[in-house]
Amino acid sequence: MYKVYLLLWITGLVMMVWCLIETVSTDESRIRNLPKLWWILLILFFPLAGSIAWLAAGRPAVSPPRTGAAPAFPEYDRPGRAVPDDPEKDEDFLKRVRERAEQQRLRYEQQTRQEREQGQSEPE
Repeated sequence: MYKVYLLLWITGLVMMVWCLIETVSTDESRIRNLPKLWWILLILFFPLAGSIAWLAAGRPAVSPPRTGAAPAFPEYDRPGRAVPDDPEKDEDFLKRVRERAEQQRLRYEQQTRQEREQGQSEPE
């Protein structure tokens, strides 16, 4: 019977040390649900429950590998960005956004040019 308890104790200790090392070495921006310090304290004060909680709710989510061609825009490489369901629709959307931004820029330049011309043509 002591062998079973010893095996469970060693298993719990190994799991606690592993979870503690993983928590400390994980970048804080990737940890879910609680700040890093709270996870460390939870694992230290409640080794079994804290380790299980870390494995279930604290570890960074593993993102699936990206499929398809390499992204043409650097914002696609940002961690946590959702991968589009339909890359063609996504490219079309981004194209329309760029076109609209270009139209707004041209309108702004035209408006400022008109304001400058009106300011120069007014008698002083």
